[in-house]
Amino acid sequence: MSSESTIVVNDIHSQLNNTRVAEIVKVGSAEDIHATILKATQQDQSISIAGGRHAMGGQQFGTDTVLIDTTNLNRVLTFDRKTGLIEVEAGIQWPKLIDYLIETQKEAPWSEQWSIAQKQTGADRLSIGGSLSCNAHGRGLKMRPMISDVESFTLVDAAGKFLQCSREENRELFGLVGGGYGLFGVIYSVTLRLLPRQKVERVVELITIDKLQEGFEQRIQDGFIYGDFQFSTDEKSDDFLYRGVFSCYRPVDLDTALPAAQKELSENNWNELFYLAHADKAETFRQYTSYYLSTSGQIYASDIHQMSVYMDDYHHELDHRLDGKEQATEIITEIYVPRPALPDFLAEAREYFRANKVNMVYGTIRLIQKDDESFLAWAKQSYACIIFNLDTVHTPAGIEHSATAFRSLIDMAIIRGGSYYLTYHIYATRSQVETCYPQFAEFLRLKRLYDPQERFQSNWYRHYREMFGGEKTNEYSLKSMVWPHETST
Repeated sequence: MSSESTIVVNDIHSQLNNTRVAEIVKVGSAEDIHATILKATQQDQSISIAGGRHAMGGQQFGTDTVLIDTTNLNRVLTFDRKTGLIEVEAGIQWPKLIDYLIETQKEAPWSEQWSIAQKQTGADRLSIGGSLSCNAHGRGLKMRPMISDVESFTLVDAAGKFLQCSREENRELFGLVGGGYGLFGVIYSVTLRLLPRQKVERVVELITIDKLQEGFEQRIQDGFIYGDFQFSTDEKSDDFLYRGVFSCYRPVDLDTALPAAQKELSENNWNELFYLAHADKAETFRQYTSYYLSTSGQIYASDIHQMSVYMDDYHHELDHRLDGKEQATEIITEIYVPRPALPDFLAEAREYFRANKVNMVYGTIRLIQKDDESFLAWAKQSYACIIFNLDTVHTPAGIEHSATAFRSLIDMAIIRGGSYYLTYHIYATRSQVETCYPQFAEFLRLKRLYDPQERFQSNWYRHYREMFGGEKTNEYSLKSMVWPHETST
């Protein structure tokens, strides 16, 4: 265990969470976690928890907290090759886990290999514990959020106790911690439910948004298991938020060869696309579409195809190339709408973005199935998920411009029976939070019930504690949760 004193930390993507922490403690074992919690308790200090540092909403940092850095918690603890259950320390990041599975099983036939069901898209170097804490999701066509892939986890709570949490044991905490943003303790280890490793074929076509729901339904009917739609971001084009690249993946025979050399974008290619996404959106869409259509028919492993290229600090170089006078980065929001409402929602978003000069540089649409396991569930029904990356200048006016756009998108979703993801920012109004998450006040009450000294804090938590301060909680409770796999006794 090592520590650093008085340091400023920030998130990797938006770089808008500059936070002074009292100390960083890099824990390397369960004992380190326990000792750090006890020491913080003795000194009456608050604790925040960070892994890959990609979270943008302030969940991983708290001003003047002791920051537990979990990156050294990166071991595989057990792997049952009969059941497909693997227990890992929660700080392990997705690339290391996937590499371990590939290396460990390289002598086994494909029919006996296991791998992950899903991971978040866009960036790989997130910790398993962090992905569970935000209840992330991937591009599965019939998958629920990540909590559904978790068999159990070990939590170290505010008293330093080790608690095994599953659907049968400490199930209240199981639902609160999955998507609970690190407020109930430190996740030491996670046992994941793996799926049989498959080979998949990418099938790509260019379609319009009015054909997308039908397209997804047909792909699912035809046995495809992953897919997404990446739309044009060129506001000057009729294709804007309307036409896009529809890429889906279907299982193929395990005897199908994986070619040693296939078309793929290099880091330099991605750098150029990032630049064009800001400088020439029409050319970006042309190049991206051309590349993806040329890869239709390529064969991938079901785990490797989920990996992404992400370059830390990529926007610093962009700012120089674009002659930007002010620093800028992207902020993400993710909006959920009932699937039939998707074309109408995007039509309104298109009009708003053009009228208000919103600079969107990337966007994608995926599907999600209803989550009935996490307390703070964002997938309240089977939604279409729309991700918007807005280029945001780091000035008060620039940040507020993006924040206003995010609030407008949330309102557009709400009137259509939709919602939004709490993970990426804290710009929603209280009314929006309560409409999309009517259980939120109860979530805060339960946090204080399980952690009465509020040992685990973050700037995300402090923001919402202040927002909901002094108000009575609503009647939503754990007893009203639906657990379809269990029956009352």
